[in-house]
Amino acid sequence: MGKIHVLAERVANQIAAGEVVERPASVVKELLENALDAGSTRIRIQVEAGGKKLIQITDNGCGMVRDDAMLAFERHATSKIKDTDDLLSISTLGFRGEALPSIASVARLHLETRAEEEAAGTVLEINGGKIIRVEEAGLPLGTSITIRDLFFNTPARKKFLRSESTELSHIASLVTHYALAHPEKHFELHSATNALLVAPPVAGHRERVYQVFGRETLDQLIPLAAMQPLERIGLPQPPPWRRVADTLARETLSSKSGEEGPSIQPAADSRTGVCAPHDFGEVRLHGFVSKPEIQKLNRNSIFIFVNGRLIRDRLIQHGVIEAYRNILPPTVFPVVLLFIEMPTAEVDVNVHPSKTEVRFRQQTVIHDFVRESVRAALMKARPVPQFLTEIGAQPTARPGLTSHGVTDPSFTDVSGSGDGLQSAAWRDLSEPAAAGGFALRAPTIPATTAHLEFEGGIAVEANAAVSLARDPQATIAHQASAQQPIPDHGCAPPIAEEPHTAPTLESLRTLRPLGQIRNSFILAVNEDGLWIIDQHVAHERVLFERVLRQRQTQQVESQRLLMPLVIELTPAQQAIFSDIADELERNGFEAEPFGARSVAVRIAPAGVDAAQIEHMMNEIFEQLMREDQAINLEAVRTRIAASIACHAAIKVNMPLEQNKMEWLLAELAKTEHPMTCPHGRPVVLRYSMQDIQKAFKRI
Repeated sequence: MGKIHVLAERVANQIAAGEVVERPASVVKELLENALDAGSTRIRIQVEAGGKKLIQITDNGCGMVRDDAMLAFERHATSKIKDTDDLLSISTLGFRGEALPSIASVARLHLETRAEEEAAGTVLEINGGKIIRVEEAGLPLGTSITIRDLFFNTPARKKFLRSESTELSHIASLVTHYALAHPEKHFELHSATNALLVAPPVAGHRERVYQVFGRETLDQLIPLAAMQPLERIGLPQPPPWRRVADTLARETLSSKSGEEGPSIQPAADSRTGVCAPHDFGEVRLHGFVSKPEIQKLNRNSIFIFVNGRLIRDRLIQHGVIEAYRNILPPTVFPVVLLFIEMPTAEVDVNVHPSKTEVRFRQQTVIHDFVRESVRAALMKARPVPQFLTEIGAQPTARPGLTSHGVTDPSFTDVSGSGDGLQSAAWRDLSEPAAAGGFALRAPTIPATTAHLEFEGGIAVEANAAVSLARDPQATIAHQASAQQPIPDHGCAPPIAEEPHTAPTLESLRTLRPLGQIRNSFILAVNEDGLWIIDQHVAHERVLFERVLRQRQTQQVESQRLLMPLVIELTPAQQAIFSDIADELERNGFEAEPFGARSVAVRIAPAGVDAAQIEHMMNEIFEQLMREDQAINLEAVRTRIAASIACHAAIKVNMPLEQNKMEWLLAELAKTEHPMTCPHGRPVVLRYSMQDIQKAFKRI
């Protein structure tokens, strides 16, 4: 008798459930994506015991007829695709047809649904994969799915679930980020009697970030938007004989269309060689990235959406981290919320059962596009860290745009963590003001009998959270606070109030140095306040970008050593030296093997003390040995440039004359990234005029 047999359908469904349903948040994700695919504009999620006891998702989508409701729980039954060609261009969040039968096999499921064309709805009950009841009922348009006792028939899976607060935090994080991705829809998340999230529709993503997290979080983020056409990018050029056919066909079409309108840029047909119009589409990127002072200890705060789908893609994450290279320290990560929109034919989402991973057809193009877009946004914003903010800022492992680890179902977390992204606590939105979508906390005003109307939209300009003119309550509070007189102690008249604008490093051009603090920090002033500049890292940033420019033009300045410097290498360092020898030469080194396990350095970059060359070489080798991925040219180039700049820069405890300080500040203002040194440390700190006035009790 043979040993191979076909698994029973119940066993197959439970195996599939092991791939699709990892925890209660996985159930919420699948059902939430189905609701979005159904065209819902209002989605309500109710959970109990962190989703272990109850998960209920109600939407106002298109609903299902009776036959579809029963067929939806068959394996691989879906309305999203019909044949293999549809897999090449998937525009929906769900398509595999595995989620519903997998969930139903490990829980008690109750479905209520009604389509617009039917007078009565359908009620369906399934326990552990077996249909218990099917009947008609009067129901509103849409679908409501209730999941009870998740993993009740698979106790081995149930015991691996975490605490209720942990599972609830995963669900809250998931719902929050889908609410951020779809600002035009209404989202609600309730646990027991508490409303964890109530997010009515708003105009755009910026308003949604403000609505959910408040102004403090929004002010810590830098918006970005970029677009790049995909025509011919990353595609091989046609052979010479095809190019001739392209040219002839293009000229023919251009002559024919000269009288009718603009000419068409054709693409050659693969069989006939005749050109026909073809549009490769474009890739669009928008979202938010954090300022350099916001630092996380892991990648959990990098959230990527591709065509509305939340994914975890290493390619995009690497592009984001590369954009922050030499801006953040190598062991910390930023907070990122990016939305990528591109033709569905350019991305394959059918690579993972839970649909959290994707593959791009033009991987290098997408990677470089994300990297350059994020870096351009940082270069344009040039944010400067505030003096008091930087003192308390410490890298943290908590995700930036998500829940903070729930201690109770109300998600109340008021613990300070050193940055604005962490202090945006989850709050109970069951209050009337919060239910309207407003999280603005205005100053306390005297009691009045006037009726305050909550009307008008949220208008955000630059990094401002809300326009006071659009919010009557905020306007009245602002006027009330503005009318309060500044305490007059008879010393001096009040200083004119500084307009609240986000500081940028463009102000470096107007700085006037006053002197040094312990011959290590330059003290400077301008109209924006008091500035403290670390002279070593400031000069390091100037030299770093100069070395990169000289390397690009092959004009690196070098100096010949009086005597060759012989450096002993370990076997691992020998392997690295053989890989980076050419790059060392292009950066001003002349080093060659000298014996079995040593190299002789004859020429070194100008400005580096001869006594520091051996230490600098060992530093380069050590940094490249710690690289997680294979050594690439860009990483080698930046590591070498950073080491050269660090060892050639002005040191601490070094007195500088006035003209030297003025030169350093002028050169720093010309750099592309004056906010941090190549190793991620801040270069300048600003003590704003507002902070000074507060310290002297003038405001």
